[in-house]
Amino acid sequence: MVGRMKRSEKRARNQRIFRLIVLGLVLIFMLYPLYALFEFSIRFPLTGAYDWSSWTRLFDGSQSRLEPLRNGFVNSLVIALITVAIMLVLLIPTMVWVRLRVPRIKRWVEFICLLPLTIPAVVLVVGLAPVYRFIAIYVLDTNAIWLSFAYVILVLPFSYRALDAGLSAIDVKTLSETARSFGASWFTVLWRVILPNIRTAIASASFIAVAVVLGEFTIARLLNRETLQTGVFLVNQADPQVAAAVSLLVLIFGVLLLVGLGLLDRGGRRTSRPVVGDSASSTTTQLTNPASLTDSALTGPAPAASAKPSSLAQQKDLS
Repeated sequence: MVGRMKRSEKRARNQRIFRLIVLGLVLIFMLYPLYALFEFSIRFPLTGAYDWSSWTRLFDGSQSRLEPLRNGFVNSLVIALITVAIMLVLLIPTMVWVRLRVPRIKRWVEFICLLPLTIPAVVLVVGLAPVYRFIAIYVLDTNAIWLSFAYVILVLPFSYRALDAGLSAIDVKTLSETARSFGASWFTVLWRVILPNIRTAIASASFIAVAVVLGEFTIARLLNRETLQTGVFLVNQADPQVAAAVSLLVLIFGVLLLVGLGLLDRGGRRTSRPVVGDSASSTTTQLTNPASLTDSALTGPAPAASAKPSSLAQQKDLS
């Protein structure tokens, strides 16, 4: 018995060491490119001297050659906000309606939303170019913020998966029918019943959409629009060190988005624990305190207790 416990402890220690080694290798694999990018941004290529001039130029408003970068950053933020708004307004009501009314077409909706994963961005541009030419001439203008219509297509697969996981975790039909039985309108059901229960899924879908918009280059470049990535591309031709600094900041921002997503997911899981704890504590109280039991629980075993006297009376009559 003691030998078996020692072997299990040794096996657990070896597994822990193996996990630490794998985690260390993964961290080195992910962090070393970031370190190389940071070193390139502060080291002058010809002399090898280190200085922070590239970072100071990045935040210096007098640098005219960084104007495409600033305009692209502002345009990308606006595009990200519009993309997230259109995506949520388009997906959430549609997915709830499909689950409540026509669940048989759920697979078709999923197939349509996941279809952009199989279509390269270059092919999308070939189809979207005539549409954007018509929009620029007859409907709107050539502003870069209208790329949000195309970016909604790009974020559909990722956002759909996040929202679908959130809706699958709750009973949409029961919640909706209960709210409707109390006289709530469909807007109230969606706004005050469904949305509060999928806050984590909405945050996940929004973060993923923002990350996709900030990192997209192909469509913006081929449609000749000014975004963050096209600005980095233009600045890289004039000042590669500043472009490296911007790329590093964008990568760090993406990592922070993923960390925030993980924290939100963990916080959503913690909010469900007190419910289990309350039910468990109430059950424990009922088991340890007989006074807390209901009258039906106390009177339930009475027929079984009276079964023995009735059987004795029957035996007496037979004798």
